[in-house]
Amino acid sequence: MNSDWKIPLYKIYSDDEDVKLVTKVIKRGNFWAIGPEIDEFEKELSKYVGSDYCVALNSGTSALHATLLSYGVKQNDEVIVPSFSFISTANSVLFVNAKPVFSDIEEEHLGLDPKILSSKISSKTKAIIPMDYGGLPCKIIELKEFADENNITLIEDSAESLGAKVNGKKIGNISNASIFSFCGNKVMTTGEGGAVTTNSKEVYEKLKLIRSHGRIEKISYFENPMDSEYSEIGYNWRISAITAALGLSQLAKLDKLIRMRQEVANFFTSRLSQYTQIQTPKIIQGYENIFQMYTIRLPNEMLRDKLHQFLLGKKIFCKIYFSPIHLRNYYKLKFGTKENDLPNTEKISKQVLTLPMYPNMTNEEKSYVIESIDEFFELNS
Repeated sequence: MNSDWKIPLYKIYSDDEDVKLVTKVIKRGNFWAIGPEIDEFEKELSKYVGSDYCVALNSGTSALHATLLSYGVKQNDEVIVPSFSFISTANSVLFVNAKPVFSDIEEEHLGLDPKILSSKISSKTKAIIPMDYGGLPCKIIELKEFADENNITLIEDSAESLGAKVNGKKIGNISNASIFSFCGNKVMTTGEGGAVTTNSKEVYEKLKLIRSHGRIEKISYFENPMDSEYSEIGYNWRISAITAALGLSQLAKLDKLIRMRQEVANFFTSRLSQYTQIQTPKIIQGYENIFQMYTIRLPNEMLRDKLHQFLLGKKIFCKIYFSPIHLRNYYKLKFGTKENDLPNTEKISKQVLTLPMYPNMTNEEKSYVIESIDEFFELNS
């Protein structure tokens, strides 16, 4: 890991409570893999988003995979996905031998455009997986209405939006199911980890089987002196008790972390709004952005790339999120996807640049980022 960055892209926020809860599990000397912290974490997360059920897993990607399996998505089915996303949004569809159908995004939320979905559905369409970009919910209400009207399952890729709200309602309790990631760069993190929230008991029960070898567990596997019954094929996608303990501690301070990130975002926006060449994240009525990322847009790829390289030269870690999935070599070769298939996705992916963002960013760090951008535009005016 390169430690030469003056300003990293992100920093993990941790405190003594994180250490205390993890240490408590370690010191008890047993039940590190399957312990009471897992159930407690699931209950607290479910309570936080307002869903009936929650299942914790070892990553956001396995959460997506497990959710598709739970809804019976299979070979010859089609699933509508954005191309402007992390690659696992589309890869998870391939994991179940279904076909990802790429659809374009809209300019405001950078999420799937509900207005064009009717041209993408067919008799084979089984699910839609919209993605909440950078902490801002997509047009999830409109997408849910469309999915319900067409009897299609809506699985929200909320990997970046835990704690975000739409009209006061938290993400995780709007779609048929929502998946979350607790990877190291997320607002709350367990290093690696994921979860699914849903109001369907049937899906909940299937998820529990799938994440643990298809095993029927009336009591914990490591507390059962007898062999267990296995009702279907499953995977080893469990989250550990140690990880769940960290999740409990991180979740308890999530709202505080979100407020801190929003303060950083407000500082950046207030300083960058003077530049006509920079489009800062939009404030959209009824939608709360938790700023898992702070992404600006430049007018064109050339200016974006020049600023990117300039900031890297200043030892400021900034990154391009995301390059279109449909233009990755694997997808082009397998599905024949090509340039100009998704005009908005391709345009926006050439404009975006994600700046450093973390909750305990110092005034000096924030100012250094802004002053470096100021310097760039002075040199290129």
